[in-house]
Amino acid sequence: MSLFGGVVSVGGVSFLMFSIFVIAALGYLLGRITIKGVSLGTAGVFIVALLYGALFFDKVEAALTAGGTTYVSNGLKIVENLGLVLFVTAVGFIAGPNFFKNLKKNFKSYILLGLVIILSGGLACVACYYIGRGAEADPKQFMAMLDGLLSGSLTTTPGFSAAKATVENLYGANPALAAKYEAAVTVGHGIAYLFGVVGVVLFVQLIPKFAKADMDKERELLISVDVGAKKEYTGKLVEIDGMGLAAFGLAVAIGLFVGGIKIPLSADGLSGTTFSLGATGGSLITALVLGHFGRIGMFSIMPPKKVLEVFRELGLMLFLIGAGVAGGAEFIAYFKPVYFLYGVVMTLIPMIVGYFFARKVLKLSLLNSLGSITGGMTSTPALGTLIQVAKTDEVASAYAATYPIALLAIVLVSQFLLILF
Repeated sequence: MSLFGGVVSVGGVSFLMFSIFVIAALGYLLGRITIKGVSLGTAGVFIVALLYGALFFDKVEAALTAGGTTYVSNGLKIVENLGLVLFVTAVGFIAGPNFFKNLKKNFKSYILLGLVIILSGGLACVACYYIGRGAEADPKQFMAMLDGLLSGSLTTTPGFSAAKATVENLYGANPALAAKYEAAVTVGHGIAYLFGVVGVVLFVQLIPKFAKADMDKERELLISVDVGAKKEYTGKLVEIDGMGLAAFGLAVAIGLFVGGIKIPLSADGLSGTTFSLGATGGSLITALVLGHFGRIGMFSIMPPKKVLEVFRELGLMLFLIGAGVAGGAEFIAYFKPVYFLYGVVMTLIPMIVGYFFARKVLKLSLLNSLGSITGGMTSTPALGTLIQVAKTDEVASAYAATYPIALLAIVLVSQFLLILF
């Protein structure tokens, strides 16, 4: 592709890398802007990526498609998945040492909160269906659109994939109809994804301000000081490499294997529908376990915290760029104000219901509540923001505990909505 009047010429891969770092630079500049103490932070990268996708994606993709290879689409998917795995693996390692102790203490609360968040989102989706179906020519296509909006509002790839798979199972006998409804799911996901990311990022920043929280006190309530129960290894641990990259690579490799295991959900009309943790859930759980033990025999499997913090931020940045550019390309083409509004509703209701349930019913601390909500909303960017707001990585434990429950729940809800309506 030629730039600047043909003075500069770059290949597909080079231009993709050029785009990634330009988006990153502009996105962090946007995220740095603070209004009354609230900023987009890393989510600024997502906004710039969306704009890039909306304005340039089609032109760039056409220019860089050669010999059947689409550098932009394929490359962005790799960037998105790589970033997500880097982020959740780093989060798992950081949260691991205190995760199981925190989980044991609040196990029932995390399960209940995860279910409440997802079920309230599902009910909001049903309400939107009854409100808007009279204006739609095809109610089933409308529900497919809403199901995509729900997965986008909760920024959940497994829920999105489950909805598409369910459409294929239900309407596979009619390929044209199946393609039509799958497209509706995809479009809905893209439309709602924007507010699904930004809405939760702003929520975790605004709630502490509205509550006039004493953050020093909240951190004390969040961080457990009971560390006497764990027996430390008295010998000298052997580090494979000083940066901990071998341990990190081991966690990712095992996590991808665990995430690829598929569990059948039923043997009836949904034959072929399965649940899996995916790369995200598998890597998160594996890193949590390895981070908890910290060693295998005499070998250290715990990367240094500074390295994990770099991977966490780098991974989040790459994920937002990969997802944002692709989402921006669909956003403009299929955007309708009413669909965006439905997405806003399906983002706000689960957060608000989840917050009051956590605080008033479960009596969780503020930061524990917000950490659980980011997990219940399956919001990776919001966790990154909450860590900055809380100034402690301990909030990741609540995220990691609630996340798997929410992941399973949204997969099931996405499927049942399409079956029932």
